[in-house]
Amino acid sequence: MPSAIYAHLTDRSLIKVAGDEATHFLQNLVTSDIDNLGQLGAASAALLTPQGKILFDFLIYKVDDVYYVDAPSAVATDLLKRLTFYRLRAKVDLEAVDAEIGVFAVWGNGKAADKGLFSVNDPRLEALGQRVVGQIDQLSQSLDGVAADLSAYDAHRIAHGVPEGLKDYDYSDIFPHDADLDQLNGVSFTKGCYVGQEVVSRVQHRGTARKRFVKVESSSALFDKGTDLTAAGKNVGTLGSTAVGQKGSVGLALIRLDKVAQAKDNGNPLLCGDVEVDVILPEWAKFTWPETSAAD
Repeated sequence: MPSAIYAHLTDRSLIKVAGDEATHFLQNLVTSDIDNLGQLGAASAALLTPQGKILFDFLIYKVDDVYYVDAPSAVATDLLKRLTFYRLRAKVDLEAVDAEIGVFAVWGNGKAADKGLFSVNDPRLEALGQRVVGQIDQLSQSLDGVAADLSAYDAHRIAHGVPEGLKDYDYSDIFPHDADLDQLNGVSFTKGCYVGQEVVSRVQHRGTARKRFVKVESSSALFDKGTDLTAAGKNVGTLGSTAVGQKGSVGLALIRLDKVAQAKDNGNPLLCGDVEVDVILPEWAKFTWPETSAAD
């Protein structure tokens, strides 16, 4: 069996959330159910605008009574400021974790449960493996398996159809359903209110999510993030991140499900720039192609 693969996620930073009211604070703010994390658990989550769009996406780890927010480094300072803005008079301590503490991903065959300060299973998808938090120098030397880099992890993530903020979409542009957060354990529809909750609940109950991130594959190299996907000259989606696949290129794209289904029914090729692509629903997806009829 192939060995485990591990990579230091150099583009991730941690924010520590502690204090008597930390659980209540996060529960009333983010999209996932913090009350169900237990003593050592993880959640995928987002902080939304009042209009229900994703302002930040991140993972949350709970270790005893302390929470760690695993967010893109590029926006970690902004996220900390936003959390501080919402804190008001709550008994919550917020601080950036020392840069010597890093986040590693471990996937493939093998576990890292006894390594670092703590490790948790990635809450989005089992195939993504584990997240391990600890001293960067120590973990770089002590983790078992084959060392890889951030691009290898991103290729693994993309191959499993899991989008991430900044890499696949810009913040304040799309809704949680667009980013498949409802499919990847990132949204609770049974907890109480949180910022933007009314819009998200309305989309869920009405079943009106028409845009979704899906996989795209091509035997040719794909273009940069933001390239339009078209069918019969009409826009049907936008490309996110890409990687080299087993038979060419693989990427993620935010598409209009109904328009792509219509193109498929009509036999119109789907193009990314001038490159023909196949559009594939991820294996974990609970959504399907909408029923449609071929156009004249």
